[in-house]
Amino acid sequence: MKPRVRNASSLALFAALVLAFGACSKRTEPTTITSAALDAGAGSFDPLLLAPFQPVPETAETPKNPITPEKVTLGRMLYFDARLSKNQDISCESCHKLSEYGVDNEPTSTGHKGQHGTRNAPTVYNAAIHFRQFWDGRSPDVEAQATGPMMNPVEMAMPNEARIVDTMRSIPAYVDAFKSAFPNDKDPVTLDNAGKAIGAFERKLLTPSRWDDFLKGNRNALRPDEIAGLRKFVESGCQTCHFGPGMGGGMFQRLGLVMPWRDSRDLGRFELTKQDSDRMIFKVPSLRNVAKTAPYFHDGSVRTLDEAVRLMGRHQLGKELSDADVRSIVTFLNTLTGPLPQELIKPPQLPPSTPSTPKPEPD
Repeated sequence: MKPRVRNASSLALFAALVLAFGACSKRTEPTTITSAALDAGAGSFDPLLLAPFQPVPETAETPKNPITPEKVTLGRMLYFDARLSKNQDISCESCHKLSEYGVDNEPTSTGHKGQHGTRNAPTVYNAAIHFRQFWDGRSPDVEAQATGPMMNPVEMAMPNEARIVDTMRSIPAYVDAFKSAFPNDKDPVTLDNAGKAIGAFERKLLTPSRWDDFLKGNRNALRPDEIAGLRKFVESGCQTCHFGPGMGGGMFQRLGLVMPWRDSRDLGRFELTKQDSDRMIFKVPSLRNVAKTAPYFHDGSVRTLDEAVRLMGRHQLGKELSDADVRSIVTFLNTLTGPLPQELIKPPQLPPSTPSTPKPEPD
């Protein structure tokens, strides 16, 4: 837990620690912010305290899966295609609605035969810049994450990889699309390539906001009350976990770091690793578009952003934030809402099935 900043010397020390933390935790250089960019309403806010933050990139590139228009086009179709589920009634879009900021606004999503899992479906927007995927971090990137739900019996419930591949191969337009997206592959229609295509599509789902304009030096991008909320956010210690271009998504942290969390039925990464040190450890969620992605936390148990901020102050920072403090921080968090890429996320025209396309398997 960070100590409360009480005077000029401790503020300088705190800023230095934040700078060091940011340098160790991120692979990109912090954005340099001039004092002029903080003038309007910023008061005595120290620009050094912006060191942990960076603007969201234009695309989430990776050398492992270069983004091409052909991959993005194919990935977009696969993302919306419910035929990749056992009963052909659930797609990626079903739980991660792109027109609703990548979530379904439910505590837990409805899957195969109306089943519900135990964890909240996080947004896919900006997920590609996170250091791991899923609440427990079990997938290294969006490519690996994309195909996991297809064979999860509670989610899309496909019986095996072969059934997914057979479905895609039975549709001539998909065969052609895979050939275009992966021209160097002798046999391009594979589950791994499906993950790469969906991953390439998701790497385009980034939502820069006024916050990014502010980080780039636009002095008028945030109002004085929003800058005051930013100052309260930093002074409270929120940036300890919510840093970088994702404003989170860059580390694991114990839920209930200072005060034990109120519900420990889900033990986080412990469920995956069985190591005692991973009890109640979760990936820190991104705060981008957080005002649009309720309910909150791994179990979707908190309906309002005000309450989520209050609980984080108490359980993670050991602070009882006042109503005014909560309102101020939430005012800042609203600046992290960015416009959606409307042309990219329109539901595509999906290729038709053929007589050889596997039929739904209700059970």
